[in-house]
Amino acid sequence: MRRLFRSPLTWMVIAELVIVGAMVVVGWTMLTAVSRPALASPSNQAPDSAGDTSAPPDLPVIAAGSRGPLPGLNLDSRFWQTRLAELNREQAILAQLEWRIVHTAMDAMRHYIETVVLPAIQRAEKSGG
Repeated sequence: MRRLFRSPLTWMVIAELVIVGAMVVVGWTMLTAVSRPALASPSNQAPDSAGDTSAPPDLPVIAAGSRGPLPGLNLDSRFWQTRLAELNREQAILAQLEWRIVHTAMDAMRHYIETVVLPAIQRAEKSGG
């Protein structure tokens, strides 16, 4: 038993279990926080009202499903059509550029083979035969 606790592997496994346990606790806390109802801002009282100042203001509860659209998310179909058209146009330009790069590289290799490699092979064949 004493040898087991002296082993660094045992301590690494224990540390890993502690880290994973902490991550599970944080994840569970975040998961349960999402399902809690949100509170709206407190209602402002008029300065001349004769309310009890020591009591906390009432906070109305907002339903969890009434969050509305996400910030920055545009749901207009025309907006997406123009963005996708721009994306498709840029994709076509990129494909043409790639095509030119590949064909230029192929032409350069063909030219190198015809002007450098083949003459060297022909000279080697003539001198060896």
